[in-house]
Amino acid sequence: MYKVILEKTVQKFLLKHKWEELIDKFERAIRILALDPYENNLDIKVLVWLPNSYRLRIWDFRFIYEIIEKNLVISFFDAWNRWDIYKKIK
Repeated sequence: MYKVILEKTVQKFLLKHKWEELIDKFERAIRILALDPYENNLDIKVLVWLPNSYRLRIWDFRFIYEIIEKNLVISFFDAWNRWDIYKKIK
């Protein structure tokens, strides 16, 4: 089982968007990813331009994370709406 880490930017994003349904969906996705980080049932895409990084889509929001196989860690390091997230991390 992988350990899931939420960086400060993701924590702030979730506090700002206190939609119960969004937080529930995100928590469910985290539980699934902790068991199998390459789960195909979630809306996940590989970010080709960012090594070992993926994006999880929930509605119009994107959660960016990396998988650190050596330590069995999934680190969510950014979250934003779909229009601005890719500009923000490039």
